[in-house]
This record gives sequence, structure tokens and C-alpha cells, in this order.
Amino acid sequence: MRVRVASSTVCAFVLLMSSAVSAQISFGIRIGAPPPPRAYVVAAQPGPEFMWIEGYWYPQGGRYLWHDGYWSRPPYEGAYWVAPYHDRGQYVAGYWDGPRGRFEHDHRWDHDGDRRDEARERREERAERREDRREDRHEDRHEDGR
Repeated sequence: MRVRVASSTVCAFVLLMSSAVSAQISFGIRIGAPPPPRAYVVAAQPGPEFMWIEGYWYPQGGRYLWHDGYWSRPPYEGAYWVAPYHDRGQYVAGYWDGPRGRFEHDHRWDHDGDRRDEARERREERAERREDRREDRHEDRHEDGR
């Protein structure tokens, strides 16, 4: 009888521990929905094999950055672009899909589009820093005059 109780106790303990061990913990940072899309000029199609990818916001370091629309080559004939979207607090990246399956987007297909976006973002960040410095100097002048 003691062996049965002891083995039952051990089995119950092992079952409880195995379920605790397989528990998962996850966390994420949510930054909310992205801003509305920007307006921009669509460049001429560079060739018949290119498809237009509409511009979109994507999360980067706790904020959203804008990626202008661009022309890109699909990974295979018949593929179509599934645009990125925001769903219940989660960002879902865009991808190519079609009869041969899903392909993650490879920006090397886009020529220099990423470098152009990064350069524009650097210009915007520099402009924001300049504006912040101007505001700080303006506030300092007014505080000194008190």
C-alpha cells in the first residue's frame, strides 16, 4: 500500500513538473497602430517584369518608419504581393505568395530602394535634431531673460 501511495505521489509530482517545464513565457513591445499612409509620387515602371509594392510603415526600435512604394521583381511568375499589416497589436510583415508558396521579401531584388529610404530617414532625423536644438536655444534665451 505504501509503495502504491508513494508511486502515485511521485507520478503526480512528475506530471506537475513536466507541465511546468513545458510552460512558455513570451513578451513583446507594442507600439500601437501605424500612422496613415503617406502620399508620394509613383516612378515609371522600370520594366514589364516589375510589380508595384505600395508604401508602408514598419516598426523599428519602438517607432514606425516609412518605406516608400517601389517597383520590385516577384520571386517567380504568378507570385503576388501580400502587403504588410497591423492586426490586434501585432505587425505582420509583407511577403510574396502564389502557386509555388510563400516567399519572404528580399530587398536585394529592389536595386537601391533601401539605401534611398535609409538616406531619407537620416535626413529627416538630422532635420528633427536641428529643430530640437533651435527650440532648446529659443527656450534658453527666454529663461535667461527672466
